Amino acid sequence: MITARAFKASDAPGMRWDVERVRKDFPALDQQVHGKPLVYLDNAATSQKPQAVIDALVGYYSRDNANVHRGVHLMSERATEAYEGARVRIQRHLNAASAREIIFVRQATEGINLVMATFGRSFVGPSDEIVITAIEHHANIVPWQMLCEEKRAALRVVPVDDRGDLIMEEYARLLGPRTRLVAITQVSNALGTVTPIKEIIRLAHRHQIPVLVDGAQAVPHHQVDVQDLGCDFYVFSGHKTFGPTGIGILYGKETWLERMPPYQGGGDMIKAVTFEKTIYNELPYKFEAGTPHIAGAIGLATALEYIAGLGLDRIGAWEHGLLAYGTELLATVPGLRLIGTARRKSAVLSFVLDDIHAHDLGTILDHQGVAVRAGHHCAMPVMQRFGVPATVRASLAFYNTPAELETLASAVQKALEIFR
Repeated sequence: MITARAFKASDAPGMRWDVERVRKDFPALDQQVHGKPLVYLDNAATSQKPQAVIDALVGYYSRDNANVHRGVHLMSERATEAYEGARVRIQRHLNAASAREIIFVRQATEGINLVMATFGRSFVGPSDEIVITAIEHHANIVPWQMLCEEKRAALRVVPVDDRGDLIMEEYARLLGPRTRLVAITQVSNALGTVTPIKEIIRLAHRHQIPVLVDGAQAVPHHQVDVQDLGCDFYVFSGHKTFGPTGIGILYGKETWLERMPPYQGGGDMIKAVTFEKTIYNELPYKFEAGTPHIAGAIGLATALEYIAGLGLDRIGAWEHGLLAYGTELLATVPGLRLIGTARRKSAVLSFVLDDIHAHDLGTILDHQGVAVRAGHHCAMPVMQRFGVPATVRASLAFYNTPAELETLASAVQKALEIFR
């Protein structure tokens, strides 16, 4: 029986948040699964889309479906204006110094691979080192392993303590004359740990080491100012940020992007081509070969406009209140253990329950209408660090409600009773 105290307004201090009104903007939330109202708690994997984003996609395909940059007809001009306007909107959201620093990619994963293939192959050599952490997503591990194998370089890993916090003393010790790049998440997808990213960047820059930040889990929930952070590269995905799938952003300081070779060859990334020589295009187009995901860029800009309209400070306060309430509710379930209790956390509840496998528990929750993620969350080293094969992860967004967390806790309790 769930006996935690009721959710109070003081859980989100200074807040007046009309969550029911916000939920009406998201058509996918108004449905049933297995005959139960949907409780969508898989936002770290992908978020739902507001009607404004859906309308932007339909609007592009209905009225302005043309290729960008090279057309002289009106539809192409409208598509180009919308596409480049999206770039400027994203620049403003990140507070980048120039729209030239905003590169459209498929998602954060491609952004990391682009930096690996261009910066990495240009500036990393034998016996050099790349520093990551023990809580990275596979997308911020595997590309660097590939580069290290190719270049005969070494991958160094910052450990975490039993709470899931980085051991910063070890991080400082790993930085040295052979360190060529630090690549670190801002928010752990598996644990919710919020890393001290400004201090990480400050320490790296003291050694003139550039820093790549994986912001896939940060941008949907936190205000991000790349100039204030001082990072050299920053990546995030549209589909986790209430935008379309297949679109993401690589921010790079212009000084680095100018020095890096193209990622792919093809149309639009060139100024002139002969059989003897190709002259590459200026930024940002040097890194955007071929027809881009035009609708995706427009949809992503619309999503960022939407969350900016709600207010990222207000979003953060509401989600923090939900996290605290959900943590208290789950603490009442016998045999449940939270994995990841960092001092600063984003809205992620990752847990195991007695001897019940995470996949079995996730299936039972699904039949109660509760959508969660079960598995290693593309973070197998995290699971190894905490000695578990997998966890159930409930990841929250600003459209989630206290009642949904109560449903989650009750569904977990029912699963426990089934397995007794």
